[in-house]
Amino acid sequence: MKVAVTGSSGFVGGAVVRDLAAHGHEVVAFSRRVPRLPEEILAQVSHQFWDLRDGPLAKEDRPEHVDAVVHCGAAVGDGGSHARAWVVNVEGTRAVRETFPEARFVHVSSGSVYDPRTPSVAATEAEAPAHGYLNAYGSTKAAAERYLAADAAREDRGPVVVLRPHAVYGPGDTTLLPRIESAAVGAWLPLPGGGRVRQHLTHVETLARAVRAALVADVEPEIAAGRPLVANVADAHPVDLDETLELLMFARFRPVQVVGIPVPLARALAWAGERLARWTGREPRLSRYAISHLAMERTYDLTVLRERLGVDPAPTSLHGAMTW
Repeated sequence: MKVAVTGSSGFVGGAVVRDLAAHGHEVVAFSRRVPRLPEEILAQVSHQFWDLRDGPLAKEDRPEHVDAVVHCGAAVGDGGSHARAWVVNVEGTRAVRETFPEARFVHVSSGSVYDPRTPSVAATEAEAPAHGYLNAYGSTKAAAERYLAADAAREDRGPVVVLRPHAVYGPGDTTLLPRIESAAVGAWLPLPGGGRVRQHLTHVETLARAVRAALVADVEPEIAAGRPLVANVADAHPVDLDETLELLMFARFRPVQVVGIPVPLARALAWAGERLARWTGREPRLSRYAISHLAMERTYDLTVLRERLGVDPAPTSLHGAMTW
């Protein structure tokens, strides 16, 4: 199968490119930077530069006969302007869809499309998108899903599969792990509420398996209904957040003990930090969005992942964490 992958120089996109090539697919990798790829898979991967902010690719620049596209490209920061996030996450999604209108479209979304103000407890796919998001990332990822839901109803378009991973981690992590390590203060890791909540994490290899399964999954019921197939993606079971983060830091040779920050105090600090970030243009060290994912349960129903995509996810694993 010939598969186009956007965001191929990023953490998730790079993992998807490597996994697809390793399983025999012909991959066209798109990104603003050249992706780092092992020598053994270079023969199955071609690369094209594409900044999603520039809109759809010109017809003469489009690869021929693409069977499917995996859209991993996104603006993922917890801060920044809403306008920039909209251009990348919503208009960028539209640009990719317009470039490959007849291909199967596998969209890597996020668990951030669920309601950030309330816990997600074995949340089913029908509970999102929600409203009242706390940052541009959540609101624009939800808007991209709404666009694809409407577009999937068109008879001249390829089918859509939406994947919603939560807290993706693993080799090459450029988002979650750096934030955790930067939050540590000496031997302490302060967390709102002390991290005493259950959370689903998503190993990047589990997400790559879900992507591969989405390329061949039966979507005839969704085509007939004019809607996407939507699946939560996560490891097999939830974990205790505080214990898992302590184990992760220990595996990274930085042993810490999680200490609790009262949630009301954390929210007050986040309120002040977000306003300071608007003046400085930097990402806040603590935000209401971060609190919503650290101080509340975030667990998801994985029935669609298992029964429709045929993926039986592995348990959360920190194996090899010292080299991530």
